[in-house]
Amino acid sequence: MSKRKDIDIPAMKARLLEMKAELETLTHEHEHDADVVELDQTTQGRLSRMDALQGQAMAQEVARRREAELRRIEAALKRIEVGDYGYCNSCGEEIQPKRLDFDPSVPNCIDCARDGEA
Repeated sequence: MSKRKDIDIPAMKARLLEMKAELETLTHEHEHDADVVELDQTTQGRLSRMDALQGQAMAQEVARRREAELRRIEAALKRIEVGDYGYCNSCGEEIQPKRLDFDPSVPNCIDCARDGEA
């Protein structure tokens, strides 16, 4: 477990597990949204196919983002297990408790996150 006393590690772990379960449920519910669109013009018109292709592209992007978020959550859970939770992956400094409250899966402090966006 983490050495941090200013954050409630069990509560953060519970939130992360809840977030993970919710994302896994959404993934399961929408697993067929990105399926291949049939291009047979005898079964649907050109505009319907275009709508279906656009819907497929959006579903693929949502699935990609969901997978990225799941990886962030799993990484945070692993940091909890090894005792590194609450410390920045880049500089090793403590991540502010308010930042962790906002998003318990954040891997970096605000300064390193800001530097990474520049």
